Amino acid sequence: MDDLIRQWSERIRLAAARGQALCLRGGGTKHFYGRPEQGEPLDTRDCRGIINYEPSELVVTVRAGTPLRELEAELAAQGQMLAFEPPHFGSGATVGGCVAAGLAGPRRAAVGGVRDFILGVRMVDGRGDVLRFGGEVMKNVAGYDVSRVLAGSLGTLGLIVDVSLKVLPKPVAEASLRFEMGEAAALHQLNVWGGQPLPISASAWCGGILDVRLSGAAAAVDAAIARLGGERIPDDLAAARWSGLREHSDAFFAPGQSPSPLWRLSLPSDALAVELDGAQLVEWGGAQRWLRSHLAPERLRAQVAALGGHATLFRDGARDGAVFHPLTPSMLALQRNLKNAFDPAGIFNPGRLYEGI
Repeated sequence: MDDLIRQWSERIRLAAARGQALCLRGGGTKHFYGRPEQGEPLDTRDCRGIINYEPSELVVTVRAGTPLRELEAELAAQGQMLAFEPPHFGSGATVGGCVAAGLAGPRRAAVGGVRDFILGVRMVDGRGDVLRFGGEVMKNVAGYDVSRVLAGSLGTLGLIVDVSLKVLPKPVAEASLRFEMGEAAALHQLNVWGGQPLPISASAWCGGILDVRLSGAAAAVDAAIARLGGERIPDDLAAARWSGLREHSDAFFAPGQSPSPLWRLSLPSDALAVELDGAQLVEWGGAQRWLRSHLAPERLRAQVAALGGHATLFRDGARDGAVFHPLTPSMLALQRNLKNAFDPAGIFNPGRLYEGI
């Protein structure tokens, strides 16, 4: 494996000297996300395997090219999981791609996102140097923020070699409940429940139906069922429901014959219902809202910003413009400084986040 990393370092140094762009990618299952890919492909999938796994310590260190499904299978055999439920979007998803995309599934609002579970990384920067940040201990502080900043960077800062992740035990008990109510009522109810000691691990509202998942100790789940009421969803249908939301195989996400762009709206959970043309699906207790709409991006983003949020063009639509919500001048300068620090020649996945970044 050291030989492979040396080869990567040499290739990166040569590319930097020539000003040649490199497209860092694993299985390519999230290639649609962000602005278009550019550069000569650098495939990470030969760098695979679990380096160290201590179930009793709730920590795993794994190489970036490792298939995500292999890691999750190993964790499941020990009754553990990646609590943030990263979407695969295809059988080829890798651990490095999971970190680089920074996407999380239905449990995100209850446990945190990808960056909250990163303990350390080893990476190759734009100079071809191998760097290590953080470690394999949850109390380790040195370099912690640097390793976390790679989450959601879409490969623009460096080539991830391996990553140490915190894992959690699978819940002892789970149950899902269904309620009939409108969007405004659902948002209000979710915020009321969010302020109470309830084991809610996921929620989703769409088309007048609110689904809620409960996870935790059996006594806590049973008590919550008795308290909340609603209709109990059979376990097999509930599993399919939450998997469909995680992997976007749910009918809401089906593109159809003439797909309208899919937008991801990030909002304060207590924000009012978004009055925009198009179908909507609400997750994360109201903090994440999906929208299928042909609305002009400027108009859509203005309305979302007025509610204290931002909008990302997640899938479909024109990707050569502003895919992510425009940054303020100060935040854009910070992003550029970060890019320059890790990738001074600008060769890694150029333009994937913003023009020139």
